Amino acid sequence: MHKILIAALAGMIVAVPSFAHEHVRPGLWEITTTSDLLALIPHIPSEHMQQLNDLANRYGLKLPNIEGNTAISKICITTEMARQEIPAYFYENHSGCTIQNATRTGNSYKLDLVCNHQHFQGNGTAQGTFTSPESFSGNTEFDSTVGGNPVFASAETTGRWIGERCTAVNPLR
Repeated sequence: MHKILIAALAGMIVAVPSFAHEHVRPGLWEITTTSDLLALIPHIPSEHMQQLNDLANRYGLKLPNIEGNTAISKICITTEMARQEIPAYFYENHSGCTIQNATRTGNSYKLDLVCNHQHFQGNGTAQGTFTSPESFSGNTEFDSTVGGNPVFASAETTGRWIGERCTAVNPLR
């Protein structure tokens, strides 16, 4: 069960944040993700959490601070990234997921995720809306198979721009 949870969390953590507005403000963003799956973190043995941390590090990610069913992380969005219409940098190459059927209408976006990672396989959708260049909200749903076991994860995400300088975190690549 712990390996299933670790793999599902790895997929959800890298698949949740989404940006898709051409006028997204570059700089440091705080991303808050809420999911019932996150509430299971305290039940994972420390050696399995270390495996999850190592997996995230291999993909250039840092695990967020998790309390209860909420994860809070900081992400640096460069000027180049802020100009992209579809946020492929969050999904492709880092998580073993590819984007399909990505659409954007005004300040809203929707995309499908197809993931074929060595630790999990599955499909999901992410959608959201920017209420301003400095804030957004959205959700992700993901059906996956981990070690032959089906796992469904859903998450609500909000993001807010904190400031222009990204000295506390490295930009995503």
